[in-house]
Amino acid sequence: MESPTDSLVDTYLRALRTSDVPLAVSLFTPGGVVDSPLYGRLPAREFYPALFADTAESVLTLRKTLLSADGATLAFWFDFGWILADGSPAPFTVIDVAELEGGLISMLHIVYDTHPIRDAWATQHGSATPPPA
Repeated sequence: MESPTDSLVDTYLRALRTSDVPLAVSLFTPGGVVDSPLYGRLPAREFYPALFADTAESVLTLRKTLLSADGATLAFWFDFGWILADGSPAPFTVIDVAELEGGLISMLHIVYDTHPIRDAWATQHGSATPPPA
């Protein structure tokens, strides 16, 4: 039987794979926030439209899920085979750390090294200078 946290992770990865904004946002509390190395700190309802506008394809492979003893923090480690909207590959390995409230994400911390993908992301955004690391 799948646990509620397994279901949350599965649904979250499905939302990323399919660029489904309503599905992604439905996993967050009304004031839920995403803290991303490339996009900064944004309300989930603003982050996912921006991310999916930059995405042509996402191939995701879950590596591991970790839940804190008190059930308030969930971390999921996965490979993100990201293809940018302009067709540039920008793959990376990421750990998302979710602070949970009532089974929903109140804060999502996205943790990965942006160095290998910054140039491709900056080029897609029309900037010769990548965002700060």
